[in-house]
Amino acid sequence: MRRRNGWLLCLGLAIAAMGGCREQPPDRWDAAQEASSQSPEAVSSEAVEGGEFNRFFPQVETPWDIVFKQEKTGFAQASLQFEAREVAVLSVSDTKSNPAAAEKFKDSQRNLEGMPVVEIGEQATAILVNDRFQVQVRSMDPVVGPQERDEWLTRFNLQAIGRIQ
Repeated sequence: MRRRNGWLLCLGLAIAAMGGCREQPPDRWDAAQEASSQSPEAVSSEAVEGGEFNRFFPQVETPWDIVFKQEKTGFAQASLQFEAREVAVLSVSDTKSNPAAAEKFKDSQRNLEGMPVVEIGEQATAILVNDRFQVQVRSMDPVVGPQERDEWLTRFNLQAIGRIQ
């Protein structure tokens, strides 16, 4: 009898610990996973491989450096460093995977080298190349302000990016 009561007690504790075997409500990560899995195509098959963009990033000399951080289909990102300190993040993305990213340029009142430019918050400036490729500079340090972001955008090989098929 004692052995059976001990076993029942253990079983009862185990069930209580599992919440009575009730199903838990989904958390925000479950919702995000569900939304992304229902998307017909998270990354367009027409998007350019991220590594293709690397050769179009600005060429720099000491005390500047560019450290590539991420490459994936349709996207490449690098850290712009000044004296070994990250001062900006540079990126190129193919809007084939995210057409809404190109929409924000439609009402642009400003351009560089004939291409529309937008401010993204107070820290970033982006240019749309050939109505498809978004090139962005995001400030991480006050040494790179709005004027410097414009200058860094023009240091990308924008013409070559525009010729990508």
